Amino acid sequence: MSEENKPPVFLNFSFYKVDPKWRWINDMGKDEAAKEFASLIEVANTKMKVRTYSTLGLRADSDFMIWCISDTLEKTQVLASKIYTTIFGKYVAPSHVFISASRPSAYASKVTPGFMTDEKPMKYAVVYPFVKSREWYLLPFEERKKMMEEHIAVGRKFPQVRLNTTYSFGIDDQDFMLAFETEDLAAFQELIMQLRETQVSKYIVRDTPMIVCVNKGAEEIIKSLG
Repeated sequence: MSEENKPPVFLNFSFYKVDPKWRWINDMGKDEAAKEFASLIEVANTKMKVRTYSTLGLRADSDFMIWCISDTLEKTQVLASKIYTTIFGKYVAPSHVFISASRPSAYASKVTPGFMTDEKPMKYAVVYPFVKSREWYLLPFEERKKMMEEHIAVGRKFPQVRLNTTYSFGIDDQDFMLAFETEDLAAFQELIMQLRETQVSKYIVRDTPMIVCVNKGAEEIIKSLG
């Protein structure tokens, strides 16, 4: 099946903040809650791809993130519902939720997003919504394509940074969701600095919040929360 004819894959990036009351639970209760939550994530991973990340100490508005990659949005809803039925789930609330879908790029059709391969998640994921101006979409396609070629050429200089671009048009508030993966945050920072100097940058309206996430297991994340 060609890339154009493949059904879309849906992505959900859910960030959660943990209630400070969680830290007052006794250690035995925390251990049981961590195992229950980790088991839930393990089962969910048999029905879709589920990745868990810590944002503890990196953001004031979230402590961890769950990245779901599924053939339906309803599967991510089922997981969210089950989270709230767990012991740990009684102490968490979402702070950011972003959804998007896969589709072939109009400018680089041969590029396969990292999440659609069998590659293992890298240590860091930097996730953010991305909005371009309406003026961008009113430019002739060839003009946009030329500017995007410059943009893509900069990205190719950083093979240690894996790109996951997905599309939110019509299903969320942003145009795109970007999730860069890397083992080297300094390289990612240099990539972003160079992208700021491309012509496409003139048409960016918003690319925040930009959230650094550290790939960790569900049980490890809970045990790190104090």
